[in-house]
Parts: sequence; C-alpha cells; structure tokens
Amino acid sequence: MSSPIDGRVRLEDLPLREDLRGLTPYGAPQAPLPVALNVNENTHPVPEEVADDILDGIAVALREVNRYPDREFTALREGFAEYLGHGLQRDQIWAANGSNEVLQHLLQAFGGPGRRAFGFGPTYSMYPLLTRATGAEYVAGTREPDYTVSSESAASQVADADPDVVFLCAPNNPTGTPMSLDVIESVYEASRGIVIVDEAYQEFAPRDERSALTLLPGRERLVVSRTMSKAFAFAGARVGYLAADAGVIDALRLVRLPYHLSALTQAAATAALRHAPTMLGMVDEIVAQRDRISATLDALGYTPFESWTNFVLFAGVDDPGATWQGLYDRGVLIRDVGIPHSLRVTAGTEEESTAFLEALAGL
Repeated sequence: MSSPIDGRVRLEDLPLREDLRGLTPYGAPQAPLPVALNVNENTHPVPEEVADDILDGIAVALREVNRYPDREFTALREGFAEYLGHGLQRDQIWAANGSNEVLQHLLQAFGGPGRRAFGFGPTYSMYPLLTRATGAEYVAGTREPDYTVSSESAASQVADADPDVVFLCAPNNPTGTPMSLDVIESVYEASRGIVIVDEAYQEFAPRDERSALTLLPGRERLVVSRTMSKAFAFAGARVGYLAADAGVIDALRLVRLPYHLSALTQAAATAALRHAPTMLGMVDEIVAQRDRISATLDALGYTPFESWTNFVLFAGVDDPGATWQGLYDRGVLIRDVGIPHSLRVTAGTEEESTAFLEALAGL
C-alpha cells in the first residue's frame, strides 16, 4: 500500500520483522556548521606526511583492485598486533569496517535469536540496536548517579541477567566514565558468555593506566574491541578491530561476509599504523583541550563529569534543547544524548574548543 503523499511504500505496510517495528535508525544530526563537535571525531586532519604514505599504499593496491583482496587481511592483522603489543599475535586479531561491524560479527556469532546481551546504561546506543538487529534480546543494567559501576554491583547485575554477551564500554560513551580492571574481572567471573570490553577511547585514558588487553591471557571468553576512528583520525575510513583468543577469531570467520575488508581499506589502515607515534601525538593535544573544556565548564557553573575520552558530558543545563539550539545558531554543533539536563561536546582543536566555550558563555 502506497502513501498518498509521495507514492512511497510505508514502512508499516512492508513485511518487516516484528521486532524491528517502531525502532528508529541510529544517527546524529548532520549540519554544515563551522564547528562540528557532536560525534566524537578526531577533528585534527591527518598529517600530510602520513596522508602521503596512505595515498601511496592505496595507489599500489589499486593496481590489483581487479582481484579479490587478502581474505585474511594478514598484513593488517600483523600491524594491529604490533601496535597493541602485550605479546599478541596476528591470529588473535580481527578487523572489520568500523568497530560497529566488529561488534555485529560478535553478536552474529555469540548472540542471535533466543539469546541475550547486556550493558550498563547509559552507554553506547549502538549496543541495543546491533543486538536487536541480530535477533537477540538486550537488557540494560544501571550505573551510579556519577555513571560509575562497582565490582559488586556489576557482578550481581550480570549474574541476575545471565547474558550470552556482555558489553563493557571502557571508558564509557556517552559519559566518558572510566572502568577499572577489577570491574571487568568481576564481570568475567560472574558471566558464562562473551565479555566485550569496548576500548574505542582507550588512547585518551591516562598513559599509566592498564588496558583490558592485560587481562586476555587465560580468559578465552574476553574480547577487547578498538577503533581507528578516534585516536587515528580515521573515522571516514571505517576500520575497527579486536583482540581475543584465537578460538574467538575462528568463530568470527563463520559469520563474516567473504572479502569483507577491501584492498583499499587494508592498504590505508596498514599505512596509518606505520605512523602510530605521529598519529598518537594528536591525542595529547586533544586531551589538553578536553581538560580545558572541563575546567571552563566548571567555571561557568556547569557540572562536567570525569572523562577518559575525547569528549565531555556536562550536567546543570536547565534546558538542553534551548542550549543546543543556541549553540547551533552560533555555528557550533554539539550532541544532546538524551540524558536529562546534560549535553556532550567533543574536544576539538584549540580553535574549535574556544569557539564552543565562547558561544556557550554568550548564551
């Protein structure tokens, strides 16, 4: 049955899966504003010498683009293993088109119809969307008012929910909250399923803090997911990856599409990894702007939450909608993540951060 307005078939008239009816697709507002600080991108451009090397790698790959790419993306996996360290080998590494596809592969292999996934809300909004899209049930746990979660509470909630897949966003999105390794260990002990530690923002944590990668030995159900979108300024390239027991990698091969990583993607990511020190140099600049934003927000009377990421969630906003619109009208785009009296802003360049703070102070 067609809509009388534009002739298109209405969604409700299609034989859509019942569990997808009423859902809305993921997506942040997009607008061509001078200062876009709403989706936690690394707003620093890729350095010229790195971009040149990436382009050279892509040019070489183009010469054989008539052939299928390396299905096992061997060179890229070796690059990730070297970058992550901790004695990891390439057979413990997986990659896909963004960390969302990495998570989707995990859910396809270990979730699905009749199974359950669990996460502590508020957290990354794609967890329930990916879970339901793969036919599983999503259960949301709770956090403390400051968005932390204790080992005891985490273990108790996971044991009660008895999930097949657990999502631990560490540091957490959209709140920026760190998660200690003892929480991860407690959740692992309390669970029977796959435990995914999503470290998309780990590079922005204090340098002396240990990664969940250190917990992998002896824990065959533990997975540590990462992305190149943030620290590596590679959001447009769509490259995510994970480290886990080699048996988990074997399971993911059962659900991935053939040749899922293009030759061009593999070449670009492999080249970028060769310049990891240069790319990570931007992280220090971003962390400095994040901390500056937090300090200034506090001085302006808002309540910024502790953040180990490249963004800041701040409370004390009387009318988030009006504040968001006021900033928008001044050419600054940030994010209303749906948390009452709160907004989230990405730490951009010094100029972008200044533009945000001045616009906010002027409201």
